[in-house]
Order: sequence, then structure tokens, then C-alpha cells
Amino acid sequence: MSTAASAAPRRFELSETRFRRLAWWTVGWLILIIATGATVRVTGSGLGCHHWPGCAAGEFLPAQGYHSDVEFGNRVVASLTVFTTLVFAVGATLARRSVAPAWVVFAGTLAQAPLGAITIHYGLNPYLVITHLLLSLAVLGLCVAIAAAGDAPPLPERARWASALLLVATVFLVVTGTLATASGRFPGSSGDKHVRRIGGFESAVALHVKAVATFGLCFLLLAAWAWLHRARYPWLVRGCAGLLAILAAQMAIGETQYRLYGSIPWGVVLLHVAVAASLFAWAVGLVTRVWRPIRN
Repeated sequence: MSTAASAAPRRFELSETRFRRLAWWTVGWLILIIATGATVRVTGSGLGCHHWPGCAAGEFLPAQGYHSDVEFGNRVVASLTVFTTLVFAVGATLARRSVAPAWVVFAGTLAQAPLGAITIHYGLNPYLVITHLLLSLAVLGLCVAIAAAGDAPPLPERARWASALLLVATVFLVVTGTLATASGRFPGSSGDKHVRRIGGFESAVALHVKAVATFGLCFLLLAAWAWLHRARYPWLVRGCAGLLAILAAQMAIGETQYRLYGSIPWGVVLLHVAVAASLFAWAVGLVTRVWRPIRN
């Protein structure tokens, strides 16, 4: 009897491999919700649904219309993402790994629903819109850190310092990119010129360019260290190469976006946001591996 009782809980425990797969699956959903949220903004569908959780008073499903369909579709993806993070938090509890951070991921994702309702209520206030996006990125970063972390000893001090600087530069890059988007030609509401923006577009872009340069310098510090120690840490070289590839793609998209600013298709802006989220996730994962590598 005691043997059966002690064996029962183990049937519900997750192995490290399965837990890590669940964590990366959750990361994918968190990137997806950032992309669909960006779709709402760049298609001008931010006020496509004037109520929450339904699109109209007394009705749950949206009336026939492009903008309401886009906004409602984002809400469907958001609901699935909340459910995914709940499964992830329960899985972390069963696996007894990063339990508290996993529940923070769920709570932060769940908090996006009332925050979205408040944002709509205040007519897409730009500060609320930015808070919406930054909270999504914070939750994404935390989930990536959980998924990427191992239990091996950290890399030498110089590598850790270089990676810490890279993480700060990445946050600076993402925040300034958010400000540039918030001051640009896609305020979020179709045809509504009264939606407030934050600052001027040119000044925001100038600050973002400085952030790109800062990111590049910090990246070179870590990449140089990785190359000098490539025999011992070949995975770090590969990680830096992957981050460089994403950065190159992001810079190419950003340059195209800037040159075509007056007539840029919204799909280019959407791609820019999606790649930015991927760049952020990759950088957080790389930094996490420096501080908490996975045993070979």
C-alpha cells in the first residue's frame, strides 16, 4: 500500500527534457502573441472591438468587419497563450523546476487581458500601449530564461560581465524600438488622427540608432571572448553567430522600413516587430546559458 502511494506522484512528474520542451513551446506562443498584437496595431485595428471580452455590448463575437476580425483574432490567440502558460506553470510545479518564475509567467500573461481592456477604454493611450508590449517582452524573457537555464557552473567572470552588458543593451534596444514605433505612422486605430503618439519620429529613430550601436559594441565583447575560447565553448560561438544573423536581418528590415516610411506596407512593420521579439528571446537565452549552462 505504501509503495503504491509513494509511486503515484511520480507518474505526474515531468522529466527535464519534457519540461524544457514545454518551456520552449510556451516561448513560441509568447512570441506569437507579440506578433498578433503588432498586427492589431499596424492594421489600425486597435479599436476594432470597443468592449471586452466581447467585441460589442451584449455580443461576444465581432460584427462582420476587417478590423474587428483582426482584434478578435488577437484575443483568441491571447486566450490560447494564457492557457499555454497555465499548463507551463502546472508543469513546472509537477517537475519542481522554476516553480515561482513559471507562475509569474502565467500571472504576467493573464494580466495582459485587463491591461488590454484598460488600453481600449482610454482610446489606445500610447503609454498603456507601450506598457502592454513591454510586459509581453518581460514575460517572454522570463520564460526564455527558464527554458534555457541549466545547472552547470557559470562561465568565467569576463564572459558573465560581457553577457550582462549585452542584456542591458538588448533591453535598451527593444525599449527604444518600442518608442520609435509608438511615435510612427501606425498609431493603432484606423483613420483616427487623434490617437496620441509619444515624441517625434525622427528623434525616436535617432535614439534607436544609438541603441543599435551600443548593442553592437556589447555584442562584439561577448563574441570576441567566445571566439578566443571557441575550443572550450563552441556552443557560445554558435549562439553568437545566430544572434548576429538575426540582428543583420533586423537591421535590413529596419532600414527598408525607414526608407519607405511614407508608404511602407504594414507587413514590413509586423515583420520588424516579430524579428525584434525573436532577437530579444535569443539574446536572453544566450545570456542565460552563460550564467547557467547546460551540462554536456
